[in-house]
This record gives sequence, structure tokens and C-alpha cells, in this order.
Amino acid sequence: MDLLIPGEGLIIWQLIIFVLLFLLLSQLAWKPIISSLKERERSIQDALDTAEKARLEMSQLRSDNEKLLKEAREERDRILREAREVSNRMKDDAQAEAKKTADRIIEDAKAAINVEKQAALKEVKIQVAMFSLDIAEKLMKKNLSSDKAQKDLVESYVKDLKTN
Repeated sequence: MDLLIPGEGLIIWQLIIFVLLFLLLSQLAWKPIISSLKERERSIQDALDTAEKARLEMSQLRSDNEKLLKEAREERDRILREAREVSNRMKDDAQAEAKKTADRIIEDAKAAINVEKQAALKEVKIQVAMFSLDIAEKLMKKNLSSDKAQKDLVESYVKDLKTN
């Protein structure tokens, strides 16, 4: 059983080597390992913070984009509404102008027709008067060709004058 139990000297030397190895590892290996773990933890935390900041910025950008889209739609609707109003106004103005022009043309035509009508009536009256004179002259010549007919006509006019 002596082989299974180590000697006191071996235990002391193992303890000394363990302590030396522990000190050596703590100075040479654990500090860099711990510092690299801390550095990695810090970089992971920075990445998480950056990701959270990016997520917040994306959320802000999304809300800004939605706001800009809403404003752009409102602006588009306003411009379309104004364009329709201007179009309707222009159409109404053009219709009113066309109606005024048509009314003026109609009034001018009526006036021209009246002038032509009056001229035609005057011409007809003149021609009727000329025809009447021609017919009267021919009748007078025929009826008053003899002296007796002339005397009878004068006496009938004188008689009419006396009774009136």
C-alpha cells in the first residue's frame, strides 16, 4: 500500500509546483484571458448597444418616412384638388365667354336682319307706290281721254267737297 500513498516530500514538491504554476498562470495566462474575455464582453455589449441604437434609428426613420409619405400624399391631393378647381374655373370661364360671344353674334345677326328687313320693306313700299302710280296714270289716261269724262270727274270731286 505504500505505493498508493505518496510521500510527504512529493506532496510538498507538488504543492510548491502547483503554487508556482498557479502564480505563473495567473500572471501570464489568466490576466490576458480575463482581459480578452472582458474585451470580448465589452465588444459584444457595444455591438448590442449599436444594434439597439440602429433599431431605434430605423424605427425613427420608418416613422419619419411614414410622416413624409403622408405629407407627400396630402400635398399631391391638394395639388390635384387645386388643378381640378382651376380646370373647372377655366372651363366655366370659357363657357361663359363662348355664351357671351354667341349672344353677341345672335344680337348682331338680329340687328342685321332687322336692318335688312326694314330696307326690304322700304324697297317694297317704294315699288308698290311706283306700281300704284303707274297703274293710276294708266287708268287716268284711259278714263280721262275724253273732255266729257274729265268734266264728270271734276264735278264729282266738287260735289264731294260741298257735302263734307
